[in-house]
Amino acid sequence: MTEAERHRLQEVREDKQPWYRWGPYLSERQWGTVREDYSPNGEAWDFLTHDQARSHTYRWGEDGLMGISDDQQQLCFALALWNGADSILKERLFGLTNSEGNHGEDVKEYYYFLDNTPTHSYMKALYKYPQSAFPYTDLVATNRHRGRY
Repeated sequence: MTEAERHRLQEVREDKQPWYRWGPYLSERQWGTVREDYSPNGEAWDFLTHDQARSHTYRWGEDGLMGISDDQQQLCFALALWNGADSILKERLFGLTNSEGNHGEDVKEYYYFLDNTPTHSYMKALYKYPQSAFPYTDLVATNRHRGRY
């Protein structure tokens, strides 16, 4: 740990600087979870699909790619990418609901959190975005026909 980071941590302990006010607190996936269940029958995992998520306003949180937010999620920032081939902006991780997949919710992308200081003054992540069209429809169709085992 660097001396600068030790100094920042000391500032937190002494309530001099609110270093923890901002950080990687933004959910990777808010859609299709029990946190946002408004289904009439309690089917939380099937209430909201990835396709519906971009047109839905969340009540209890937000999600995004490699996002950061304040500690209350009043202000959220995340990446929005476009490879020139997809029909939508890439604003959140793609995945399947329990009924769409063969083993529950499942994210179908490659992403890595590589480094982070304790105060979040430095964060490093890697997202592998395909240069060709992302196979949204194919992944849903293929997984619909798979068995559980």
